[in-house]
Amino acid sequence: MSRVPVVLVLLSVLAFGQSRQQSGRPLSPLPPARKSALNKATLEAYVRHLFIWGPNVKVEVAEPKPSRRLPGFFEVTVRASAGPAQQEELFYVSRDGSKIIKALVFDVNQHPFQEEMSKLSTQFDPAFGDPDAPVTLVLFSDFQCGYCKEEAQALRKSLPAAFPKEVRVFYKDFPLESIHPWAKTASIAGRCIFRQRPASFWEFHDWIYEHQAEITPDNIRNKVMEFVRSRSHQLDALQIQRCLDTRATEADVDRCMAEGKALQVNSTPTLFVNGRRLVGQLPWAQLKQIIEYEIGYYKADHEKSENCCEVKIPSPVRD
Repeated sequence: MSRVPVVLVLLSVLAFGQSRQQSGRPLSPLPPARKSALNKATLEAYVRHLFIWGPNVKVEVAEPKPSRRLPGFFEVTVRASAGPAQQEELFYVSRDGSKIIKALVFDVNQHPFQEEMSKLSTQFDPAFGDPDAPVTLVLFSDFQCGYCKEEAQALRKSLPAAFPKEVRVFYKDFPLESIHPWAKTASIAGRCIFRQRPASFWEFHDWIYEHQAEITPDNIRNKVMEFVRSRSHQLDALQIQRCLDTRATEADVDRCMAEGKALQVNSTPTLFVNGRRLVGQLPWAQLKQIIEYEIGYYKADHEKSENCCEVKIPSPVRD
């Protein structure tokens, strides 16, 4: 007797469901449990799926902080690493945590690449070109990189001829140690030479790229000293040798590498032309056109500033 009410209840439920479907109002699924990207585990699982980062990739999710660039959102930085390779992504998360945005945010009241330019310090780096040039080119490079060699030769030969007064170039060391075993030693040597005689750095820069194929991890120090002794009238070989032995300029190289990582540089060559990021070795014609555009932007802004902002009574006589 006790089973009858249970059966009746189940039949009633089924009949109710069928009547709703027949009336054109199908049953709605239950709402899923809410997830929030402000929860670190939730966001990590989501970005692992997004980028196909497997268990061999270490993922670190930073604490969310209110965004100044995108009011009403939080900023969350996600860092991924696998051995020497690193990648950093910035996400904007809605206040309820339900939406994430991966985007570049621009302020029309600022230069488009103001944020990148603010992170590029060039005070202690080798440079060539006019100090008053309207275009600044910052190059992150690696002395053992084949593409860097091609980029360097184009810059050194073509740039001064095409833009003798318009471009200033700064060199940043970014040796990729995991794949280029002698690159950092070469960077340390370059900085030793730069400390002693800044003008000789560019001779070393050109020389080491020309002899790139001859250099190995075993002979890099001898090759550097070969270059130094060939310029004994300019460089003190004993001081350079001591600098190499003590790795006295390694901190200078590490500073450049840290700066590059803060800018999410992960390959060489990487150029910043007035803050505009250009990754990889570019054909000279393409780079030349970009520089010409930058010069044009500068001239247009300069003309506006000269013509603004003055209201005067018309007169044939100028004060």
